[in-house]
Amino acid sequence: MELLNAIFGRAVSFTANAPHPMAPDMSLWQRMLPPEDISENGHLIDWLFSYTTYLNIFFFTLVCIGLFGFSYLYWYKRHPKAEYTYGNKKTHIIVATVIGVAVFFGIDMNITRMSNNDFMNVFAKWPTAEEEVERVEVLAQQWMWNFRYAGKDGVFNTDDDVLTMNDLRVPVGKKVLFQVTSKDVIHSFFIPNARRKVDAIPGRITRMWVTFTKDGKWEIACAEMCGTFHYRMAAKLTTYQPEEYANWLAEAEERALIENDPERAEMYWGWKWEY
Repeated sequence: MELLNAIFGRAVSFTANAPHPMAPDMSLWQRMLPPEDISENGHLIDWLFSYTTYLNIFFFTLVCIGLFGFSYLYWYKRHPKAEYTYGNKKTHIIVATVIGVAVFFGIDMNITRMSNNDFMNVFAKWPTAEEEVERVEVLAQQWMWNFRYAGKDGVFNTDDDVLTMNDLRVPVGKKVLFQVTSKDVIHSFFIPNARRKVDAIPGRITRMWVTFTKDGKWEIACAEMCGTFHYRMAAKLTTYQPEEYANWLAEAEERALIENDPERAEMYWGWKWEY
């Protein structure tokens, strides 16, 4: 069991109700559960996931009962009489078609409808320029995450911008809008505890927004196989209460002005923000 825990503990990075996905005190099965939800709308994803999981368990159990039941009944007959049949009887075709259509419209389309409702009514309602949101630019590259905050001037790609590497800090209770791109290959910006992810694509700006509800330390991962050292694409996420976040950002802005070096071209990887 210790060997299994060691193997699966590395393969399954995110654990239930643990600040750190690789917490050593978590069991193998806890490591396989979704992590704690710290976002305003993460419960919508969890509900849909649970709904489809329970449906799968129900039908899997039903099929297993049928398979083992009929296997037992026909095995029980010691000298069953063989029956030669071509199959594809009209009755079989009708029954299979009716069941398939009923499942498609009764279950599959219902799941699609619920997913679409959540997307259109919640996730696709992007913050506007008039709303007070926290903005962060995200640049993925092999094998790290770069984050940029606009400084006091509110404009990206200027001297007072705050830059961090593999260290994202955001406030609780306020919409955080991310604009994401990649420097090299396709990555996927994934925040497991927020149930949100978006692809980072070279030459294209993608976006995602989240409202965090709990302060603490969490993890960011890359959900797209991006090369040999894909496993290194991990970053820290720290969620602060608003006052604590404002203090950190103010200090970081002051340091940014002091440490700014115009000759370091890599510091100016940002882009003009567009809503």
